Amino acid sequence: MPFPPVDEQLAVILRGAAQVETREELRKKLERSRETGKPLRVKYGIDPTGFDVHLGHTVPLRKLRQFQELGHTAVLIIGTATAAVGDPSGRDASRQGLTTEQIDKNARTYLTQIAKVIDVTKAEVRPNGAWFNAFTFAQMLKLLGSTTVQRMIERDDFSKRIKAGTAIYLHECLYPLMQGWDSVEIHADVELGGTEQLYNLMVGRDLQRAAGQEPQVCFTMPILRGLDGEKKMGKSLGNYIGLNEPAKEMFGKTMSIPDILLTEWYMLLTDRTHDEVNELLKTPLEAKKQLAMDIVRFYHGEEAERATRADWDTKSKGGDPVNIDDVTISAAKVKDGAMLAVDLIAETKLAASKGEARRKIEEGAFNYGPDRTKPADVKATVPVTDGLIVRLGRKILRVRMG
Repeated sequence: MPFPPVDEQLAVILRGAAQVETREELRKKLERSRETGKPLRVKYGIDPTGFDVHLGHTVPLRKLRQFQELGHTAVLIIGTATAAVGDPSGRDASRQGLTTEQIDKNARTYLTQIAKVIDVTKAEVRPNGAWFNAFTFAQMLKLLGSTTVQRMIERDDFSKRIKAGTAIYLHECLYPLMQGWDSVEIHADVELGGTEQLYNLMVGRDLQRAAGQEPQVCFTMPILRGLDGEKKMGKSLGNYIGLNEPAKEMFGKTMSIPDILLTEWYMLLTDRTHDEVNELLKTPLEAKKQLAMDIVRFYHGEEAERATRADWDTKSKGGDPVNIDDVTISAAKVKDGAMLAVDLIAETKLAASKGEARRKIEEGAFNYGPDRTKPADVKATVPVTDGLIVRLGRKILRVRMG
């Protein structure tokens, strides 16, 4: 199947892009690809630093998917070696590397989640430990000799840390060289990353030139801000939506974002056109609902989209959702038909501990039954029967007696 005309490809590829080094080179690569019928090799690397792939990760992943849909080859680098170093990009402190056991455990979950965004069956999936674990000391010395300390400390995050008197460890300087070498190993034509990754991507160009390869095009995407509307979406800040989260949680979290994020999230997380987005933004609340529906549909399907919207609308009118998850409590836990509210909250896992349960009761965040009764205090009891509805914040459960 022939590639679409270059201008059509660029219209898709450049949507939402932050910086392309360089656009002229990208056009030339696309033209040559179309003339020869040879797809571009488009690289994206992700370090398995935790269990959850989140929406922030999907910004470059969605761009990788667009390249795939245009007929190009997605090369996904799983950073089994780089995760042990820790990427310093955009950080004001050293990032703790992971152990081999942690990396292997996390990596096993990543592909399943990434498969929700790109077609991993048609992608090249390459763990960079495959070549770095075989590196000799002489090879590592040669790699380290390809840059200077002066150039390394020019990067924005390092220069800020120097001014602030914050430590920079030598192993951190190795990270951009390792990421750059990945591009040499897989002969990348294009590399995708966030804006904070530009230095690392440019190092790849230098290493490719030194290896006699044509340098890759560095293609950066904006950093997605998290639920707080301010800081980069991240696991450490807890301001993220994970790809493995249930549809209801995805929908509810999206509805909680400030309005200032709507344009950004629409442009980076959906395929809607500028005109569609501008029309939706005329009514911000409906725009937010539509955004939540788009996200849920992409990761959970149309049926889940309809169900979560219906549940949300019902709850917004003061009612409970149609589908409520059950939680089983042993009949032995119930004394004379009742339980302490604190124990009920802890037993149903609405709160992580009894201490948190007490705080939620004091805040008035917990209620139960058709009348949404709130316990008078932390010593109050709750009449517990089969089918009792309990609520804490957005969490709603139906108690079943076991």
